[in-house]
Amino acid sequence: MHSLKLTQIGNSVGVILPKELLARMKLEKGDTVFITETPEGLTVTPFNPEVAEQVEAGHAFMREYRDTFHELAK
Repeated sequence: MHSLKLTQIGNSVGVILPKELLARMKLEKGDTVFITETPEGLTVTPFNPEVAEQVEAGHAFMREYRDTFHELAK
């Protein structure tokens, strides 16, 4: 767990992520992070949760029509 302090950045307030946390999340300056609300609180992630849902829907579709895709690939 990391404890981060809010700091004034121009007219906004933000947090500064330590270098080791950026490395663990594979983030660098200019990258986008996504904040989602969960029952446990807020989650910060470099992955867009909407895209993850779309990818999972695609995987489910491919599993459902697996035999059709195999036939089409011939």
